[in-house]
Amino acid sequence: MAVTLEQPARARLVTSEGRERPLPVTLRYAAADPLAVQITFPPEASLDGAEVTWIFARQLLEEGLRAPAGGGDVHIWPCGRARTVLEFHAPQGLALVQFDRAVLRRFLLRTYAVVGAGREVAGLDLDQDLARLLGGV
Repeated sequence: MAVTLEQPARARLVTSEGRERPLPVTLRYAAADPLAVQITFPPEASLDGAEVTWIFARQLLEEGLRAPAGGGDVHIWPCGRARTVLEFHAPQGLALVQFDRAVLRRFLLRTYAVVGAGREVAGLDLDQDLARLLGGV
């Protein structure tokens, strides 16, 4: 997948003891996958020492900047006036990561400059993608 937009960011990993640890992450958005955003965490943030990428709906990020949102593996909510919390659930455990809300909002606005809101499906070839998924192409 060709990355269209990539933005380094600083986050804070909230430890099980309630302490915060600075964490460099990379926010990504690709026009080839216009419904999704990605957050990549460095190897030192994972239990197995490997880089970890979470992919979730761009709409979820937008909703979570305003009010609690999410279900399943990813939950997002505002925390105070200036922060947003992202909660990731995996079989190995739970990770809480805080961002300055302005960083996520700026990233989201940049994604809409690449593919506008409501225009995500216009650029997709659903028939070809479905055929590829089912092994026909």
